[in-house]
Amino acid sequence: MSTKNLSAETSPADVTKAQLIHDFKVVVADAEALLKATAGQGGEAMASARAKVLESLETAKAKMIDAEQALLVKTKAAAKATDEYVHVHPWQSIGIAAAVGVVVGLLIGRR
Repeated sequence: MSTKNLSAETSPADVTKAQLIHDFKVVVADAEALLKATAGQGGEAMASARAKVLESLETAKAKMIDAEQALLVKTKAAAKATDEYVHVHPWQSIGIAAAVGVVVGLLIGRR
């Protein structure tokens, strides 16, 4: 396996997706709490709006679960690919890790 394939499997976008999923869970929980808090408010229009919001939340939750599972699958695949690469090419892995360490050290040293 090449490093090109490895880097394609682990990207900053995966980390961003994980944060987005977490943030979305918080928003959904807050929206559900808001709906429960306004349950006593009267009016047919309010009840209809609540029903639409609840339906949208259920759809969003289902999509969020799917996205979370897809992210988990990608993360496991990336970890497995990394593990295999390190076992097949231990010295190259050490060199890559050292190079990354030097770059990070230089970037930190500039601050």
